[in-house]
Amino acid sequence: MSEKGIVFFPERYIEATPKDYGLESYEEVFFPAQDGTRLHGWFVHGPDERAVLLWFHGNAGNISHRLHNLKKLHDALKIPIFIFDYREYGLSQGEISKAGTFSDAHGAFRYLTSEKGFQKSSVLLFGRSLGTALAVDIASKEDCLGIILEAAFTSTDDMMQRYFPFFAPQPKSVVKYDSLSLIDKIKSPVLFIHGQFDQTIPVSMARRLLEKAPDPKKFYEIAGADHNDTYLVGGHEYFVVWQNFLNKCLSE
Repeated sequence: MSEKGIVFFPERYIEATPKDYGLESYEEVFFPAQDGTRLHGWFVHGPDERAVLLWFHGNAGNISHRLHNLKKLHDALKIPIFIFDYREYGLSQGEISKAGTFSDAHGAFRYLTSEKGFQKSSVLLFGRSLGTALAVDIASKEDCLGIILEAAFTSTDDMMQRYFPFFAPQPKSVVKYDSLSLIDKIKSPVLFIHGQFDQTIPVSMARRLLEKAPDPKKFYEIAGADHNDTYLVGGHEYFVVWQNFLNKCLSE
């Protein structure tokens, strides 16, 4: 069964590029997922190469819909940012599936560490919404600089239960997202960011993950924010929290 239109809402059309947002120094990147599927992303250069941000976006649109957010983060952090599209999103090939997204995520991590030559310990993972499951998966298997989980959810089963209360949990054999079972395997510092009034993924889910996550960990709840407006509602403070977390990771 295809999960397109239920879990995934990919869009092909790229509306803008980093250049349109004043980010002149970037590369168009085509790289293979773990299973060989050809994926597309942007590597945006930054003056401080002690770290690189690997961005796993949410379930709708494509990388061009994250450019306003990316520009602000890039200005605040000054480190390179690598953002890419999962299969069937934007210019990435293939057909979307949960199994495919795991393969895509590991391909992106491998691109940064093999092709770009970054140490694993200098990669800062950033997952938003659906992307938090992929960031957790990688951080549970690899040593990275740190992990930022914005609008994190516990598991596929919990989300299905929330939106389709009469839906029976899927069998163990089915590929699903399950951050709750992986979060305690993370060895890097974790920063949780969540909107107080997130209607899509309740803040209680992130708090459950927080309980199970090992130290060091921090929780930043943005008063008045919903699911997609965290960085706008959070304003200056939002970016200061990011800066402080990055600096703490680098100093440790």
